[in-house]
Amino acid sequence: MAKTLNNLKLKSRQSIIGWAFVIPAALLIFIFYFYPIGRALFLSFQTGIGANMQFAGLANYRRLLSDNLFKTSLTNVLTFLALQVPIMLTLALALAYLLNDKTLKFRGFFRTALFLPCATSLVSYSLIFRSMFALDGFVNALLTNLNLITSPINWLANPWTAKLVIVLALTWRWTGYNMIFYLAALQNIDASIFEAAVIDGAGAAARFFRIVVPMLRPIILLTAIVSTNGTLQLFDETFNITNGGPANATISISQYIYRLSFQYSPRFSYAAAISFVVFILVAFLAMIQMRVGDQR
Repeated sequence: MAKTLNNLKLKSRQSIIGWAFVIPAALLIFIFYFYPIGRALFLSFQTGIGANMQFAGLANYRRLLSDNLFKTSLTNVLTFLALQVPIMLTLALALAYLLNDKTLKFRGFFRTALFLPCATSLVSYSLIFRSMFALDGFVNALLTNLNLITSPINWLANPWTAKLVIVLALTWRWTGYNMIFYLAALQNIDASIFEAAVIDGAGAAARFFRIVVPMLRPIILLTAIVSTNGTLQLFDETFNITNGGPANATISISQYIYRLSFQYSPRFSYAAAISFVVFILVAFLAMIQMRVGDQR
């Protein structure tokens, strides 16, 4: 009986100590994460500013249906998503497969070089790409010297070339980041599997598509969801490279929310409604990716 009481007291003390560690972190998460989300959701059902705020029901959400700039920004981020994410993930997976080869010389150098863009500031690299693709920038000078073009291309003044510049910037910045995930997963695959495949006569392409891709499916799914989430919330690149131009051809949803909140006459409630539409869109696309990619 005494032993049972002592065990109960020990479990109670352990529980109290555990809660003592968890509660402060839980409070901080609630105050700085869940509470603002709740306030933003409540704000999205209101109109006005400050003391003049009043309940408006679904008015802000109905307004989205006739907002052409919102539709443009949504189309832009979905275009970036469709163009950039598949290219980036495919390139990251191929590079990880190549850099996992133990016979490759200078593997450490190549891994560091490919991951190095992830260490650069988002603002800094965006401004560098803006200067590189300027009318008198490095890219036009290089293409002119190689006699590939006769006159400079105004990359940032054409809607599709401006989108191309942003896709290139995103691919350069984030390919190495995703490559590290794939490289870590590849190193967890037993080398004997590849050895057996080689003995059976499987070539490099067969080993890649029959072993690497199936075994890395959970990591591919994870990077696809994270990349989708990041692309739908794109801001730094569109703001610093093109500022949403030309004629809002590259404006993102996050940049539109920023304009509504801080550049136009403040419309915080409408901006909050747009942010929750983005939240629902991210959750919906993540659910689709989970259904398609997770075979369990």
